[in-house]
Amino acid sequence: MLISTIILAAEDMGPNPIAPENKELFWGAGSFLVFLFVMRVFLVPKVRKGMEVRYNAIRGGHESAQAARGAAQRDVAAYEAALAEVRAEATARIDAARQTLDAERQAKVLEANARILAKRAEADGALASARAAARGDVAVAVGSVTASAAALVLGKTADAALVKRAVDNSMSGGRS
Repeated sequence: MLISTIILAAEDMGPNPIAPENKELFWGAGSFLVFLFVMRVFLVPKVRKGMEVRYNAIRGGHESAQAARGAAQRDVAAYEAALAEVRAEATARIDAARQTLDAERQAKVLEANARILAKRAEADGALASARAAARGDVAVAVGSVTASAAALVLGKTADAALVKRAVDNSMSGGRS
C-alpha cells in the first residue's frame, strides 16, 4: 500500500521536468541534421584540405631535412677525405725533410770526421817528426854523456862508433 501511494503521488505531480517534449526533440533533431549537413558539406572539406596542406608541408620539411642531412654527410666525408690527404702529404713532406736532414747531417759528420782524421794524421806526422828530432837530440846528448862517463871510468877516450852503436841499441830496446 505504501508503494501504491507513492506511485499515485508521482502520477499526480504532472509531467517529468527532465524528459524533453516532442517538439523539443523535433527541433533538436532538425538543428542537428542542419549542423550535420553544414559540417559535411562545408566545414569538413576545409578542415581536410587544411590537414592535407599541413601534412604535405611537414612531409616536404622532412624530405628537405633528409636532403640537407645527406648533403652535410657528403660534405663531412669530403672534408675528412681532404684532411686525410693533407695529413698524408704533410707526413710525406716531413719524411722527405727528415731524410734530407739526415743525409746532410751524415755528410757533415763525414766531412768533420775527414777533417779530424786529416788533422790527426798531420798531428801524428808532426809528433813523429818531433819525436825523431828529440830522439836524435837525446841520442847525441846520451852519446856525449856516455863518452864522457866512459872517459872518466876508463881514463881514456872511448871509440865514438862503439858509443854510437851502444846508444842506438839501448834506445831501440835491443841489447848488445
